[in-house]
Amino acid sequence: MTNTTAVVFTSPGHLALQSLPLVQPDGPHAIVDVNFSGISTGTERLLWTGDMPAFPGMGYPLVPGYETVARVATAPPNSGLAEGDLVYVPGANCYGAVRGLFGGAASRIAIHPAKLTKINEQMGENGTLLALAATAHHAVALGKLPELIIGHGVVGRLIARITMALGGTPTVWETNPQRQSGATGYTVIDPAADTRKDYACIVDASGDTNILDRCMSHLAKRGEVILAGFYSAPLHFIFPPAFMREASIRIAAQWEPKDLQIALELFANGKLSFDGLITHRTTADNAATAYETAFNNIECLKMVLDWRSFQ
Repeated sequence: MTNTTAVVFTSPGHLALQSLPLVQPDGPHAIVDVNFSGISTGTERLLWTGDMPAFPGMGYPLVPGYETVARVATAPPNSGLAEGDLVYVPGANCYGAVRGLFGGAASRIAIHPAKLTKINEQMGENGTLLALAATAHHAVALGKLPELIIGHGVVGRLIARITMALGGTPTVWETNPQRQSGATGYTVIDPAADTRKDYACIVDASGDTNILDRCMSHLAKRGEVILAGFYSAPLHFIFPPAFMREASIRIAAQWEPKDLQIALELFANGKLSFDGLITHRTTADNAATAYETAFNNIECLKMVLDWRSFQ
């Protein structure tokens, strides 16, 4: 049996780089060698802290990661894949007793070919951003184009860039001065400085469980709030302001394949840039330090692990 090297959360707050058996799924499958994997500061942080709500397949030990770029090592006939193809991998569950949640942070992965998406060579490490770009598009496509976006992390920036690619001009709220730079074509302000009260569509990408009351005070009549973060605690709001505005609240769930394809098309057409979003990189053998930086350094938008030395 082939082994793989993987990041393993052995329990909340504890990480190890381990050699694990690569359990090949039943039926036709591909083997891919990972080039890069990104660290999510949303869902992966919740797995790290142990604050992830009840979730199918949840439990420790687990291999995190769903932002992976790899090369095909082997692929079954008629799969549309060939050796050497560069692919985006949305995670995998091929580690035996160690759960794949979401299973993309490993040097080698076994996966059904239908779950892989071929990407252009020029995308390179930026392919690790595809899941977040698809997430951003899914949130934007739910309703009206966002006029206000809350949060200027990677997802917030991608929502803003996709909104602009589709013809909008959003405002972005960000309370941390270190996150207020990096905008091109849209304005980033501290919410305390915003006097506008008629945003027709507000998208929250902050994950702040207390955000709804602030949204309602800036929402237009019959406006909508789209929740694009992942929230580890109950959300609540004061009813009268929402009642007076006849507000709608929508939840953006997981992206769909069409969102990924649209993100790829926007990138290929030059309408969506990933420039400046990957701020930190290191080799996978420094995973422990990388996760600490990703979760605790406000200057880190996206940390990417380079796995190529494991091939």
